Amino acid sequence: MSQKKEFLIILLVFILFLVPFCTSIDTISFNQSLKDGDLLISSKKSFALGFFSPGNSNKTYVGIWYNNVPEQTVVWVANRDNPINNTSGILSINPTGNLEILDKKTKNFVWKTNISSASISEKSYSAQLLDTGNFVLFQDLKKEVIVWQSFDYPTNTILPNMKFGNDKKTGLNRSLTSWKSMEDPGSGEYVYKIEINGIIPQVFLYKNSNRIWRTGPWTGLGWSGVPEMKPGYIFTINYVDNDSEVSVTFSMLDSAISRLVLNESGMMNILNWQESAQKWVQFWYAPKDPCDNYVHCGKNSNCNLYNLAEFECSCLLGYEPSDNRSWFLRDGSHGCLRKKDENVCKNGEGFAKVTNVKIPDTYTAILNKSMGLQECEQLCLNNCSCTAYASANVSIGGIGCITWYGDLIDTREFTDGGQDFYIRVSASTLAQFLKNSNGYHRKRTISIVTVCISAILIALSLACCLVIRNRRKDKEDKFTSLITLKRNLASYENSSRGNEIDGSEHVDVLIFDLSTIISATDDFSDANKLGEGGFGSVYKGQLNNGQEIAVKRLSKTSGQGVQEFKNEVTLIAKVQHKNLVKLLGCCIQKGEKMLVYEYLPNKGLDSFIFDKTKGCQLDWRKRFEIIVGIARGLSYLHHDSRVRIIHRDLKASNVLLDASMQPKISDFGTARIFGGDQIEANTNRVVGTYGYMAPEYAMEGHFSVKSDVFSFGVLLLEIITGRKNTTHYQDQTLNLVGNVWDFWNDDKAIEVVDPLLGEWYETGEVLRCIQIGLLCVQSYANDRPIMSEVVFMLCNEIKLANPGQPGFVFRSRNSSSLPYTSSASVGTSVNDISITTHHAR
Repeated sequence: MSQKKEFLIILLVFILFLVPFCTSIDTISFNQSLKDGDLLISSKKSFALGFFSPGNSNKTYVGIWYNNVPEQTVVWVANRDNPINNTSGILSINPTGNLEILDKKTKNFVWKTNISSASISEKSYSAQLLDTGNFVLFQDLKKEVIVWQSFDYPTNTILPNMKFGNDKKTGLNRSLTSWKSMEDPGSGEYVYKIEINGIIPQVFLYKNSNRIWRTGPWTGLGWSGVPEMKPGYIFTINYVDNDSEVSVTFSMLDSAISRLVLNESGMMNILNWQESAQKWVQFWYAPKDPCDNYVHCGKNSNCNLYNLAEFECSCLLGYEPSDNRSWFLRDGSHGCLRKKDENVCKNGEGFAKVTNVKIPDTYTAILNKSMGLQECEQLCLNNCSCTAYASANVSIGGIGCITWYGDLIDTREFTDGGQDFYIRVSASTLAQFLKNSNGYHRKRTISIVTVCISAILIALSLACCLVIRNRRKDKEDKFTSLITLKRNLASYENSSRGNEIDGSEHVDVLIFDLSTIISATDDFSDANKLGEGGFGSVYKGQLNNGQEIAVKRLSKTSGQGVQEFKNEVTLIAKVQHKNLVKLLGCCIQKGEKMLVYEYLPNKGLDSFIFDKTKGCQLDWRKRFEIIVGIARGLSYLHHDSRVRIIHRDLKASNVLLDASMQPKISDFGTARIFGGDQIEANTNRVVGTYGYMAPEYAMEGHFSVKSDVFSFGVLLLEIITGRKNTTHYQDQTLNLVGNVWDFWNDDKAIEVVDPLLGEWYETGEVLRCIQIGLLCVQSYANDRPIMSEVVFMLCNEIKLANPGQPGFVFRSRNSSSLPYTSSASVGTSVNDISITTHHAR
């Protein structure tokens, strides 16, 4: 009986000892260790901590990742720069109370914390993984004294409620450092950190030791250079700047899973987990464009991509380029200098207000937290060395004063966001500035009155027009040469697409006189002819001021010409983007309908990628930049412009290259405007180019943003391979998409790369682009990504989905039939396509 009792006691002790290890635990104590294969799981199962190997790497690290996200997403790594080369790692608490990782095979410690050991028993130490993702080392049994936490030592990720910034008392700098690659979490070349070298804290993104992006100072609402930081989103931001610390934390307003990441390419991203789609979705990213590049335009300048001027850089008011030749060549790195005749010291000078600005670098600026804006102006005015001033906190009516002394560095302008900025200028410059500002408002008032009077006169003239209709054309031509060069195209002819073009919205374009165009093109001489398209010819020209232009002359015999002409003028006048061709104006005179564009000397992309001689000029880096540029332009049309535009004829010949080989999407004659939240439509008139058309559009007349995505996918594959989609192949595949698909399935996709590239490319990047191209040309529209997702995939080394069956994979008759086949001709734009269903006899 006693033996049975002893057995039961032993069994009970064994069970009590085993239970903690058979259930999920979130804590290790001084007498426990975590081996490779073991996990700590936070109490609500939000995060896991354990040993992992990223991607195909055979190296082992201790990290923290989301426990409830299917795709392993690591948010913190302990031994990032000292991995274990086997699976014998052990995490434990040593006798001094420090956490340490031991490589049991080599007996080497690869990582440990560095806390000062007090006269406390090591038995009281424990480390717990919290549901915030923070791994905390406690000194006492009650878990009240924290001696170390992973949140103080971030790697490349900031989580909600995690401090980012500096502890002024201890010198702790909570900054982000990118991974080296997706398979190597070691410290990469990009660093994102708050700097307090000057009086006013700012956040900088570094590549090695070079600054590449600056957020600007905190304005009370957000960073000066991040206009997207506005109240009302799914998270709140808390900024602290006191004697103890400078820090920023963000917290979620709901249960969404969100993180801020510095990726391997040097891109800052806010990513949200989308449960329904089971993927990470980009919420925000930076840097976005050339104006985000630190000191892109040099000193004393302003960068504005939305300016109608050719060059995004312009000198601040009262300044001029320090090197006129470099400025003319679009190199703003030399910046600007104060004009020689600009007297700004005790001579009636004042301040010109610039709105929506990321204010200059505040490294040498001076801050007064208690001074108001009027006092700030007087303070700057009294000191001739003061070049500008701004409010330090715009959230409470403009409290605080920032003043600059010397050069103004890294200023840019937004269409929305930023803050007001006041530049010191001479009395004459200020007078001219105020005159121009007042003149703008005066002209606007005059325009409104003029429109009203004109409407009345037009109504009275209708009766007369019926009588003198036969003379109207000559009078209109004469009248056109005398009136102002700006005209509302919406009044040209009643639109047959009334629900697409709002006739009440004014679209101002420059109207050229026919004689000006004839003179510029040498009477449309063959020597100036650049090419021919579906609706007419394109000519090179030169205006009297020396500016080179491209003139698209619509054929008089084109039955669809008027509609496409109106369409192109209306659309391009509504949108402005560096990757869209710029419309200078048009000409409507004596039966002629002409569009005048900026002249792009390198012509179409097709003249390079399909030419074995000129193709050598496009190395992989340049091709990748062209791909990203096209993607950004198309994403702007679909998602960011004030009207959603479906291009419907994206192809290599409709992408033009400027002098620096930057791509610009052109030819909007067949494009369509979508209003509001509309994303798709049907048509009986299918227009576009075979080989680039999505299956659902070519076969059923159904088009959407996903139709353009398909065209982009084809174009992307053409850029990589240097071959047209209409190329025939020996392996029974009758087009490029099918050929690439076959090679992809055989794990030989790298063999499709254009031989002209040689070996000078990154294999991983090329394969990622091929995979993105195949994702874009999938048969079913719902499977394709949208263009904003494509841009994100191109710019970030993220895990991509496996592509499905492409559409329009033509094969010879003895090959198996695939979805969506056609025997139509390919290669040129068509005005109309008859949709015919073939039946077996």
